[in-house]
Amino acid sequence: MTAFILVSGTFTGGWIWKEVADGLRESGAEAYPVTLTGMGDTGRPADAGTDLETHVQDLVRLIDQVESPQVVLVGHAYGLYPVLGAAGLRPERIARIVNIDGGLPQDGEPALGLVPDQALRDRLTAVPGPAGGEGVIAPPAPGEWQRWGSVEGIEAAGLERLARLSAPQPVGTLVQPLRLSDEAAELPMTGVLCTANGSSIQIVESVVGFGDPRFGALTRPGVTFFELGTGHWPMLSAPDELAAVLVRAAAGEGHRIAAAVQEQPVHLRPFLMDVPERPRERSGHIEFHRPDDDTPRPAVVFVHGGPLPADARPTPRDWPTLVGYGQYVASRGGVGVTLDHRLHDFTDYGRAAQDVVDAVELVRADPRVDGERVALWYLSGGGMLAADWLAAPPPWLRCVAASYPVLAPLPNWKLVDPRYRPSETVRGAGHLPIVLTRVGLERPEIMATVDEFLAAAKECGANIEVVDVPSAHHAFEAIDHTEEARGAVEYAVRTVLGHLRS
Repeated sequence: MTAFILVSGTFTGGWIWKEVADGLRESGAEAYPVTLTGMGDTGRPADAGTDLETHVQDLVRLIDQVESPQVVLVGHAYGLYPVLGAAGLRPERIARIVNIDGGLPQDGEPALGLVPDQALRDRLTAVPGPAGGEGVIAPPAPGEWQRWGSVEGIEAAGLERLARLSAPQPVGTLVQPLRLSDEAAELPMTGVLCTANGSSIQIVESVVGFGDPRFGALTRPGVTFFELGTGHWPMLSAPDELAAVLVRAAAGEGHRIAAAVQEQPVHLRPFLMDVPERPRERSGHIEFHRPDDDTPRPAVVFVHGGPLPADARPTPRDWPTLVGYGQYVASRGGVGVTLDHRLHDFTDYGRAAQDVVDAVELVRADPRVDGERVALWYLSGGGMLAADWLAAPPPWLRCVAASYPVLAPLPNWKLVDPRYRPSETVRGAGHLPIVLTRVGLERPEIMATVDEFLAAAKECGANIEVVDVPSAHHAFEAIDHTEEARGAVEYAVRTVLGHLRS
């Protein structure tokens, strides 16, 4: 018989697992919902010394009491930290770890990264001990839970229950670093990704493809994944589905991230069309793709997405899609520009925005560029960097384009500065032409940001043209080598260059 030990995230206790535990027991398994020290209902009260190690020991004591030979530890969000700590102390008892929407904690890393308020994070780390005498963090007020994760799928009664039964989180549980042993890191693991909160198997495969060694372990044979089309608290929004997934996870089922994804990840696949080769010239963090002569030409600056690992190689300006766009613009008589910016974390949008400003200044200063005719073209997660330019477009900015853009922070992008929300700045764009390429097979949470932007653009009468590619995916230039996709790229490039020349 399998025994599931269910460990909840911040502010919650064993009560949150009631329906899931019932479903597991109906399947013939044992279920042990845990209330960690200080987290309310039947758990022990917190004191000034309650920290992550306290919660680890809570779980170790329970593991020692469970007689079933197969123990599956299930951690939701913060709950994954004590789960990993306890697994390292009792690895011989653990058959599998299940990670529900909880990221990938590393050894020595505290759970502080889960806190969505940058000012609060800074305060918690600035003062030794429990934040200058504050021993706990109050749970979110009713109506504020979405700042900690998507509440999609939770009915009104569930939200009321979440607010009523939540408990303050001891600060020490968030600031004490995780001790992750090699034994725990090697245990079989299943990730349950909540797509409405911005997680998906596609994203995991993309991250693995960047070659970051932290994520290489996700290709191990014992690692599997499931997706649930719901928000961050599936035990409230989809308890029956979650219980069924946990049973399958315990059996070793689920999607496996093939090691082959590292051989040709999406961002390194060929561009969807053969483009005539044109001269390339590198300058600092930018690269020029030029026509064959030095006559001053209008320029299109391509801004890649992210966040991306800082040590990803090759860097984006050498990715086939970016090179393909740059070369294609050059073949059509413009100057194509690709660049590397430093969007490596959700807190980096300000730094990346400055990198784009610096790149544009270099481009406009080049004597072979008509500095009064420049377009900015954003891709994917770089889309939010368009916000400042839309708010107050300079006269030389003749067009803004975006392909499958993310135009607002996704639910789990908690630390993105709210300044980077183009739907709130597009009203300042005036008559600036905007060309938006929209893919029909986009992830729903990204499409929601596009819909929000288009609604705001319509409301303020923005000059926007949508290029629809109904059968295409996100990053379609590397995935969908179809006539429809090629036609969309040709039309979008022709339209942008037309605005530059008009």
